[in-house]
Amino acid sequence: MIDIKRIRKEPDVIKEALALRNDNPELIDQILALDAKRREWVSQTDMLKAERNALSQQVAKQKAENRAADVSEWVEKSKIIGEQIKSNDEQVTLLESQQQAIVSLLPNIPSEKTPRGADESQNVEIRRWGEPRVFNFEPLPHWDLGPNLNMMDFERASKLSGSRFVVLKNKIAALNRALISFMLDVHTVEHGYTEMNVPHLVKRESMFATGQLPKFEEEAYRTDPDDYFLIPTAEIFLAGMHRDEILSEKDLPLKYVAYSSCYRREAGSYGKDVRGMIRVHQFEKVELVKYCTPETSFDELERLTADAERILQLLELPYRVVSLCTGDLGFGAALTYDLEVWLPSYQKYREISSCSNDTDFQARRANVRYRNAENKMAYVHTLNGSGLAVGRTLVAVLENYQNPDGSITVPKRLVPYMRGTEIIP
Repeated sequence: MIDIKRIRKEPDVIKEALALRNDNPELIDQILALDAKRREWVSQTDMLKAERNALSQQVAKQKAENRAADVSEWVEKSKIIGEQIKSNDEQVTLLESQQQAIVSLLPNIPSEKTPRGADESQNVEIRRWGEPRVFNFEPLPHWDLGPNLNMMDFERASKLSGSRFVVLKNKIAALNRALISFMLDVHTVEHGYTEMNVPHLVKRESMFATGQLPKFEEEAYRTDPDDYFLIPTAEIFLAGMHRDEILSEKDLPLKYVAYSSCYRREAGSYGKDVRGMIRVHQFEKVELVKYCTPETSFDELERLTADAERILQLLELPYRVVSLCTGDLGFGAALTYDLEVWLPSYQKYREISSCSNDTDFQARRANVRYRNAENKMAYVHTLNGSGLAVGRTLVAVLENYQNPDGSITVPKRLVPYMRGTEIIP
């Protein structure tokens, strides 16, 4: 959430940032108009309180000079003023609520490091790793490979749950589980993250704290009447875990990793990636989240991105790193690097992880602060990234490691997790 003080101080800067993000700069004028009204009511209330205090002092003085003095008129006037103050306070609360509702819709301010651009066509490639495989046969897409092996069932998933679901079976189910264990081991043992096992249901406050609500409520699965939400990513829990807490600088950075199933309605994505596992309603991710100081957050983003890249490198999957431009930036992010893995079925790179620095945007919504060495308090910076999206990694392995006979070679690093299986026949 953007600090209201900054909106008052730098309205033109915020408007420019919103325009860069293809958002509505006029929201700033609405916020400032409400702010001006709120200040007027506060000013009137302060004058009424001063008047009431003066009356109270007069009453006290009269009583001190003459205990039998009639002060009923002043007492009645003080009571009327008190009612006016109460009414004014209600107006202030209403205006603050209206103002907060608009502020909560504002995305984060892009970093100076973020490329300027209108849409994804203006994202900037940073680097590539590995070379796409040249096949000496016609490679199959995963939505044919899996069913041909009788290990991926879209039809029964659709019969039981509807479109955009899949059932994994036998060795492909085991391969999926192997990827999860492998990712968690690398991030905990090699990269020093603390593993967490988190709930899949969270409160509305948790969704708000991480920027999912109110803007993206139509994307979420909500339970009724409890008003709980199925998490769209473990980030919701990890980045909201320290809500309303004060951390110590000596404990930063905090580094968490969690595997979870994730749930998204994919509202508005009709017709996009309708085949296969690229865009489904239930999927799995291994999520990375960091809490750190403002001074270190961009360096920590580079390290978090490298941690996610390491998984792709160990699996020997070709990928590229792309810096998202302002027009393609996620709601809470100030700077984002997308990792895109090569998929033969699409003949292009597809996103497999987004690694973002949300600066103090989530921390303000969740009220997560830290106390520094000078005993002063400030908001932490939060970072997040997939390390990696499990389903898309599975897709990348199936397609890049396929053989002419339709079998799948198991990547070397996964063989121990597959109990020695080297080929899925």
